[in-house]
Amino acid sequence: MPRWLIRRWASSPGSSTSSASGRIPREALPHDVVGIDRLLTNVMLYWLTDTASSSAYVGYMQESSWGAAKSASGIPTAVIVFAHDVGIRRYAEQEHAITRWTDVEDRGGHFAALEEPETLTADIQEFFAGLR
Repeated sequence: MPRWLIRRWASSPGSSTSSASGRIPREALPHDVVGIDRLLTNVMLYWLTDTASSSAYVGYMQESSWGAAKSASGIPTAVIVFAHDVGIRRYAEQEHAITRWTDVEDRGGHFAALEEPETLTADIQEFFAGLR
């Protein structure tokens, strides 16, 4: 996705809201998953601070490096994969020192911090507790 297109998308709260709600599973309406107020607050924070385009650009740049050989970082890394998201451990392990992998198959999704804050927080705390 070209940078100019990302900038156009980010300059419109309608486009941003459409994109955000598109990441929620089709079987659940946005207000059923995170609540319409929380969804709109999230979108507005990106739009009013003009950070939506830089956020989207990071995701775009990560995809453009597929296929390039990389060495493992050696840094302990935790992964939590919620329902409707994809995480393939064998590929992640090629570039990261995965020390914790958690699959949450029955809930959550792209907006894990909004949808399942307790589950996400507990997993992060358990990961860092193991590093002490």
